[in-house]
Amino acid sequence: MPRLVYCLGLFSLCCVAVLYYAGVDTVNTLSPQGCRMSWMSPSYVLQPNFDRSWSPLAGRYSLWLYREVGWESNELHGSPVLFIPGNAGSSQQVRSIASSATRQFYSSPYQIAEGFRTRNIKPLDFFAVEFNEDLSAFHGSTLDAQRQYTARAIDYILSLYPPDTSIMVMGHSMGGIVATSLLPHENISAIITMSTPHTLPPARFDRRIDHIYSKTLKVLSNDPTPILSMCGGATDLMVPSESCILPSHDHLFDPPYRRTVFTSALEGSWTGVGHREIVWCHQVRWRVARAALELSAAQTPYERSMILDTWLRDGHIPLPFGDRTNHSIALRDEDFSVLPADLHLSLKSPSGVHTYVLPTPSSPSSGAAKFVLYVLQGTIANTSPHNPLPLRASVYSCTPQEHCTTLKPTLLKLIPAPIPGRPFPVPNEGSDESEGVVLFEADVAVFSGSHVAVRVEADGRGWVAGGFVGVGGALNEANAIAPFVEYLSANVTPNALRQTVKYPNALSDALVVYRLVPTFIGQCSGLLNPLVQHTSHPSETHYYPLSSSSPILLHTHGAAPFISSPYNHGLNLTIYTSGEGGCVLKDLEITVDWWTTIGRWGVRYAAPTATWAVAIIAVVLFDAWGTLESSGMMPDVAASLSVFVTTRLGWLLPLSFAISFLPFPVDVWLGNEGEPVLAPLAPLMLLTATGLVCASWWLVTLLELPLTRIHRLFGFCSTPRPVTPPEAAAVPLIRRHPSEDLDTDDDPPSPPIIQAPQSLCQVHKHQHLLLLMTWLLPLAAPVLAVWVRTLYTAGLTTPFDGDHNVLRMWGGLC
Repeated sequence: MPRLVYCLGLFSLCCVAVLYYAGVDTVNTLSPQGCRMSWMSPSYVLQPNFDRSWSPLAGRYSLWLYREVGWESNELHGSPVLFIPGNAGSSQQVRSIASSATRQFYSSPYQIAEGFRTRNIKPLDFFAVEFNEDLSAFHGSTLDAQRQYTARAIDYILSLYPPDTSIMVMGHSMGGIVATSLLPHENISAIITMSTPHTLPPARFDRRIDHIYSKTLKVLSNDPTPILSMCGGATDLMVPSESCILPSHDHLFDPPYRRTVFTSALEGSWTGVGHREIVWCHQVRWRVARAALELSAAQTPYERSMILDTWLRDGHIPLPFGDRTNHSIALRDEDFSVLPADLHLSLKSPSGVHTYVLPTPSSPSSGAAKFVLYVLQGTIANTSPHNPLPLRASVYSCTPQEHCTTLKPTLLKLIPAPIPGRPFPVPNEGSDESEGVVLFEADVAVFSGSHVAVRVEADGRGWVAGGFVGVGGALNEANAIAPFVEYLSANVTPNALRQTVKYPNALSDALVVYRLVPTFIGQCSGLLNPLVQHTSHPSETHYYPLSSSSPILLHTHGAAPFISSPYNHGLNLTIYTSGEGGCVLKDLEITVDWWTTIGRWGVRYAAPTATWAVAIIAVVLFDAWGTLESSGMMPDVAASLSVFVTTRLGWLLPLSFAISFLPFPVDVWLGNEGEPVLAPLAPLMLLTATGLVCASWWLVTLLELPLTRIHRLFGFCSTPRPVTPPEAAAVPLIRRHPSEDLDTDDDPPSPPIIQAPQSLCQVHKHQHLLLLMTWLLPLAAPVLAVWVRTLYTAGLTTPFDGDHNVLRMWGGLC
């Protein structure tokens, strides 16, 4: 085997090591998690009446009712909720959300909280199906069995309640796929999924999983049941969060409610959350539990949609402004003061009731101005953190006659207020429910004598800041390749309350991570230090504090390999600050962060690389069989790999690069529809896959050595001996007829053709097939693991169907 083959194998092993460590490191560097641990006193009540008379799978699975010990009785007394665990999940994962719902509804054991006593809201009865940690992500038949059992479990649960009772369904990971596959269902009121891969299966080992996905996606396009998907972002290393985004559907009228919320944008959370942690992260679970409580009183899909948008919102969807839309005041009746035109409103620890008047800009370029207001832990209209301070701000648009009407916002949401000098989010703690700054943005028509009035009611806690900002922002139109080779600068406006920075041509893809480096003058110590908001997708937002010159890593899940998305380009940043505090943000520089970018490649191209390895082995087999047919000699695997590396690989590398520019469908080749910037990934994958094939053969050879010695020791096989020509024997002379001419000019006889021993040829054939089956084994092993686990947990008589015949697979391996 030539030296080039060894170098290629070592190169691939080094690539795998780098990809692994870079991928693992993204949890700490790219999207750190800030979650408080949740606590509960769980108990689980088995439902023995849900037996084989309801479902033949009752002997394999079970149904449980959760109860918080010491807080509620075991009798059914509320609205039903069903929790469905995911791949290798447990029914006991329901405890975090169920416990939060109980402790929110009851202020103390058996005592209903004051906020629920006068409302038509019932406590929740949380049921959970137990699948014995089945590996549903690897086997379509197992996933279908779970769907059948869950459908009958819903029928059984509803039989315990009055007619026309509806049930809410929650699903974690693949449990969300089971939940959505139950639709259409007239008794399911809403579905909340957590870290569920809606658009792309995490493992595609048989056709039935694809069939379940395609059928479910068709149903979701028209079914009116509200569905909300929660995604953990880059912290989730088990399911790429781009597959967690619910597919959008074009509807002219009354589209079904489909919302995706990333925990990094979830109000009150603002942190990445791991795959398993999403069910117990306190910042997430208490809002999911509260939404479930509120849904118990909703009657229509619209009401349920509004509840989900209220309690599980990320700020992208505006809430109805409420009764204050038509409210008006007269300034002459108010205790007010007029601020100079060049000053911002900045109130630290305001007290009492006072109105502040801000004149509109004298000469706006577009005839309109944008007004921005920040309120710490207070309330603006119907938006506030949980348990807010008694601090309320109302914003009015006023005429020269001092008549003011409520100014309707274009954006009203809660944003984080990171503590200077502390990491954000805070590890093992995160944000509190009552933290956050209410952000108010509105477009104001500018005319002579117009102004904006801000009415503040406070008790000396919190702060208020606001003023007018420019409509434009910084723009850098460098091409998509520029961030890969240099820093891109963006000159920002110093002390602007709000400004945007846009890179419209920058690639926005899950495979690319950018490094943002701010440049400051002075030390930041204001009310709201500069905070950058990165929005790459309507459902995805990340917040980063800019209180120092430390670099920030920007990533997205909008576009990704094998997932279609219209958000392939554009890097949009918005910077918020109170406009004071002793520091000036001077500049922003952005470039590609190669370490974390490489970490994203490994997670998303591991399976395609294995597929390419099988294709490489197929080419090697084709060449080896061609040599056998032409020369009668079957080369060994090492020789075949050498031929592939030295002859075919040289022209396959540029060919793979050229093919990457073709706009293939998103599920073909690299899965990026021909994005030129990502074209170099194809030859890199080809080199890595080829080297892994070579390294795998080294491993197989090492495993063969002890087996060969054992066979020779015990005489199970004999080593083929070299074939030698037979010894010469005396041949009697034959008398020739005189009429036969003797031809002395004939050519000397050709030497006999000595063919290779059939036994050695068979060995080489078997070795080639062994290499192929070594790479096919990962495709069949998960199904075998599911089969073995099913026999262990459910018994030898459990039916196990699918498009894989386990016995036939074993026969092939033998």
